[in-house]
Amino acid sequence: MLAFRASSTLLRNSGLLSGNPRAGAFLVIRKIGGMKPQVRCSSSSGSVSQARVTKKAAKLNDESFDSAVKEVAIEGNAEMEFIRTDPDKLQKLTVKELRELTKKVGVSTKGTKKDLVSALLSSIDETQNGQSPSKRKEISSSTIEHTLECSTIISENQTKQKKSKIKQKTVKTETLEGNSVINTIQQTLVEPWTVLTHKKPKPDWIAYNPRSTRPPPLSRDNCKFVKFLSWNVNGLRALLKSKNFSAIELAEREDFDVLCLQETKIQEKDIEEVRESLIEGYKNNYWTCSLTKLGYSGTAIISRIKPISVSYGLGVTDHDGEGRLLTVEFEGFYLLSSYVPNSGDGLKRLNYRVTEWDPSLSNYMKELEKSKPVILTGDLNCAHQEIDIYNPAGNKRSAGFTIEERQSFEKCYLNNGFIDTFRKQNPNVVAYSYWGYRHGGRKTNKGWRLDYFLVSESLMGKVYDSYILPDIGGSDHCPVGLILKI
Repeated sequence: MLAFRASSTLLRNSGLLSGNPRAGAFLVIRKIGGMKPQVRCSSSSGSVSQARVTKKAAKLNDESFDSAVKEVAIEGNAEMEFIRTDPDKLQKLTVKELRELTKKVGVSTKGTKKDLVSALLSSIDETQNGQSPSKRKEISSSTIEHTLECSTIISENQTKQKKSKIKQKTVKTETLEGNSVINTIQQTLVEPWTVLTHKKPKPDWIAYNPRSTRPPPLSRDNCKFVKFLSWNVNGLRALLKSKNFSAIELAEREDFDVLCLQETKIQEKDIEEVRESLIEGYKNNYWTCSLTKLGYSGTAIISRIKPISVSYGLGVTDHDGEGRLLTVEFEGFYLLSSYVPNSGDGLKRLNYRVTEWDPSLSNYMKELEKSKPVILTGDLNCAHQEIDIYNPAGNKRSAGFTIEERQSFEKCYLNNGFIDTFRKQNPNVVAYSYWGYRHGGRKTNKGWRLDYFLVSESLMGKVYDSYILPDIGGSDHCPVGLILKI
């Protein structure tokens, strides 16, 4: 029998990287956001053990399969054969359809969707063992404890520490047998990005699953490559207060060579405060801070590879006051970390964005490209195509998806010799890197893909992997990555 087991990691508390905004000796963030503990499936002789999930994640089973299989057989034996041949289809039926199905096969119709699925799966075993559904024995059941909290799945240790702030509810569900069913529920509860979530998906679109989509990891023993991460952290000082995750663990897990940050919201006066925390090996760190609006915007590049040179901004006074661009030169390429201006509420900055910023950044990149290839990464604040946003029809005049921004994105970057590496490698994959806090979009995977790695055409042949890390929390964005062979 397969059993759930909840795996949680006791995460270390440590400080955050910093540095002088223009100096060369800087310090690396020790705490960056929250990473969810994973629920794993294991094969054992035990029953379903306790797993902690959020209420919203549990609710996802009911909400994420609206467009799933609707066809069921007409009479009793046909229904049983339907369930037996493909148990996964049960997860795709609505509650109403499940109740109709249970009536036809003589199974109790009471309970939640999980109860109905469990009862139907149990009826398969009874039928195979020669038992009548009406005379079946009581099925052993276990308790899955659902910890209801307002944000992310938390570790068992953290739950004990926060009992006074967290409502808890216990829901009894019957033991589920079968690897496919367990995997479906596991991915839905803990990894919502593995479920195709889009208002109007095309037939060939698939959900993003890093475990199956990404190529095998490279070994540094027999291959030379550079690994980049880029992340809009939505405020470093907020992350300083987070106790959910340590950047040391992020560095150990991802083994990145260069980390690019956007929307740090750091002021120059704040950097000394966090300068004492240092991750060994990442001593080359550079920051830009907004001067026209304090505690706003800001970018950083943190590297264990020493760059040849560092440049701040575009060299245009009208653009450089907000600290939105940082450039480092390496031996074989230029790397730009950019936080592109959002068009804002009421699209107040739309004209500035598409007529001034985009053309200026594009021209800057083409000038750099005359000497070396260019990599542009960061929050580019544009969902380029309908596949890049959960609800395209409802956001036609929303900042980040206006036709003006999308056309500017194409004209200034994609049609100007730069390639969207993730979309090049994953043409039909629905994947997001931003989920708004307001409606809890991350838990239901209703998001936008706003974060990119764009590269010069001459570098595309060296791109081994362009990917997204949706399991890393701590911001309304998640990190995106690029592995470049050298």
